[in-house]
Amino acid sequence: MSPLVCLYFQVHQPYRLRDLRITEIGKGTEPDYFDHEKNRSVFRKVAEKCYLPANRMMLSLLERYPDFAIAYSLSGVFLDQCEEYGEDVLESFRRLGATGRVEFLAETYYHSLSSIRDTEEFCEQTTLHIRKIEDLFGMTPSIFRNTELIYSNDLAQTVRLMGFKGILAEGTDHLLQGRSANLPYMPPRFRLPRSKEMLIARHRPLPQRSENISVLLKNYRLSDDVAFRFSDKSWVGFPLKAETFTDWLLGGGGHSVNLFMDYETFGEHQWEDTGIFEFLRTLPRIWQERGVHTATPSQVLAAWEQTTAPIYDVHSLISWADTERDLSAWQGNQIQTSALKAIHELGPLVKATGNANLINTWRKLQTSDHFYYMCTKYWNDGDVHKYFSPYDSPYEAYRRYSHALCDLKSRVEPKQKHKQHTAHSKRPKS
Repeated sequence: MSPLVCLYFQVHQPYRLRDLRITEIGKGTEPDYFDHEKNRSVFRKVAEKCYLPANRMMLSLLERYPDFAIAYSLSGVFLDQCEEYGEDVLESFRRLGATGRVEFLAETYYHSLSSIRDTEEFCEQTTLHIRKIEDLFGMTPSIFRNTELIYSNDLAQTVRLMGFKGILAEGTDHLLQGRSANLPYMPPRFRLPRSKEMLIARHRPLPQRSENISVLLKNYRLSDDVAFRFSDKSWVGFPLKAETFTDWLLGGGGHSVNLFMDYETFGEHQWEDTGIFEFLRTLPRIWQERGVHTATPSQVLAAWEQTTAPIYDVHSLISWADTERDLSAWQGNQIQTSALKAIHELGPLVKATGNANLINTWRKLQTSDHFYYMCTKYWNDGDVHKYFSPYDSPYEAYRRYSHALCDLKSRVEPKQKHKQHTAHSKRPKS
């Protein structure tokens, strides 16, 4: 029997920072750290090149092929930008959701690294994201996709206790040790510290915890053939045809071939003139002719008839980024770790203000892209980081970020001191 094909697309846009000058720090009534014109122009450019044409094509495929199904994770900050800059984009995703064959996954609202820094904040951001998906699309996610596919055993158990039945992860060779990525896996079973379990229970985004959680692994070779190598004329597989790709897909066997990639692959990273849209348009016809069925992550797990699954044992954090598949893309140098530490240390002060705008701004500054832009890697990985960055250098990214941090700190520290002084002055005199 042919394996299922699980097509999952990540859709995300960060809020890029404006050049806040030192003389502006602490001035003004409201924080204003983001380059609104830049964010609007980038969003509209990608909307015209990717989101709108890709969604039109996906809708036509869903209408033409009754067994065709796909999945998306739409970050909360992407959805916010849809509401600011692109109601047409949001409506096109609503039309996809209305077919009943599109699954929307959960993630952190702000596409943040909170899962490795602050469990309570992680739960809160996930709750915000679930509510947003419910409000916009009328469905409650049951599968979790962490920022940049960051994953570990501890994280899998955390997500299980949050109530999810499945989580996505990178299928890394050294962890699979010759096994196929085309099977559902499970994390090792163990208890988290009681204090952490109680914390998750208090902030659980779903009604009850799951007894078990399955792990769906990205088939990175086949995914990257499309996402990165499709237009590479020096690649031995160029030009990639839908028939050839289907042969490769079927050759791996297993339960499901999980093709996970950025949605911007279609039209933005791989331009339309490379033939990427025609390639994707052709795949469902070839798959129908050859008896290949697509499935969403939930459907993949529902179709797994085995009572057990092999163990995917991940002690150290992994991701889908760069050649190392670790977290060095975001915390691999001193300026990144310094910025990460500083933004999370501000958390208690920001939340204590009770100011919704300040909290939202603080959370926007947690978006992983800010730290990605500070990466100082060279060679192939460095080229990728440079391609995505809106800044001239990692140090310019850090300068803008540190200025925003200084301003935010100046706004929350006096407020906190004022509250403490007010509370002290109201104490009854002895």
